[in-house]
Amino acid sequence: MAKKTAATKSKVKYSKETYSFWYESMLLMRRFEEKAGQLYGQQKIRGFCHLYIGQEACASGSISALTKDDKWITAYRCHAHPLGLGTDPGAIMAELYGKATGTTKGKGGSMHIFDKERNFAGGHGIVGAQVPMGLGLGWAEKYKGTKNLAICYMGDGAVRQGAVHESLNLAMLYKTPVIFVIENNGYAMGTSVARTSNVTELYQIGEAYDIPSFPVDGMNVEAIHEAVSEAADRARRGDGPTLLEFRTYRYKGHSMSDPQKYRTKEEVEEYKQRDPIEQVLATIRDNKIMTEEEIDAIIKKVKKQVDDAVKFAEESPWPDGQDAFKDVYVQEDYPFVME
Repeated sequence: MAKKTAATKSKVKYSKETYSFWYESMLLMRRFEEKAGQLYGQQKIRGFCHLYIGQEACASGSISALTKDDKWITAYRCHAHPLGLGTDPGAIMAELYGKATGTTKGKGGSMHIFDKERNFAGGHGIVGAQVPMGLGLGWAEKYKGTKNLAICYMGDGAVRQGAVHESLNLAMLYKTPVIFVIENNGYAMGTSVARTSNVTELYQIGEAYDIPSFPVDGMNVEAIHEAVSEAADRARRGDGPTLLEFRTYRYKGHSMSDPQKYRTKEEVEEYKQRDPIEQVLATIRDNKIMTEEEIDAIIKKVKKQVDDAVKFAEESPWPDGQDAFKDVYVQEDYPFVME
């Protein structure tokens, strides 16, 4: 019995606060997006909507490994990262609604969530376009002489973009403090990696530029945390970039309009058996890191956050027509219309 207890304790690698953060942040991401999916079906949310359900560990594990002064940038599957960083869920939901109280005042929608206060440089709709910008965020920190870094996410479909390879080359050439992350969910928009790339071990593309590059279990938040921590140490020492391939999986389609005919239901269910939230919850329960009362309190807290976010979005005003002319140029009285 003593041996069993010792073996159980050895599974706990981090503090109660860390496990609590992982569980709460991932649960908020999951419940927020489940609600967003429902609201999209009700046509409360329109346009494009790309859900992160299944990939939560990729954001949560990275956040716990970095500091509040590091910089973040990602593609258009961008609701979860700011939620984990502490952006107001109400402001994100309002942005999905297109309301004036949203993170970009209703002008960006689902694909363009930003939060300057939390150093989240946004989601970006053009495939791979955020990668050279992520390089620039890292270069700015090097230029200013800080110990901060940038972490730049891209999907597996972006790695064939030329700008990605240009960025990898320059990042290693100038030893830029940037962590490149490929969130490889296997299918890009709807075509498997094997059908679009001769190199299917995607982390290997970094090796062509002598960048330390590694595959990571993207369904395991502890593995994500450890990989990003190591990459961050390397960047802060001045040794330059790292490329990490998070091997993850999205349970939903590429976007809400995706019929998902390129994969089987059995495959989706197989990945759900490795669900990142359930893995953390099992660790918490098996090792008695938190009581059931504490777990229930988190569940209730998250439900209230999501409910409050929806209420805030529903009650928020629509942008005024004149708002289309604001936040376009630094010069506030820029003459859009010439007489």
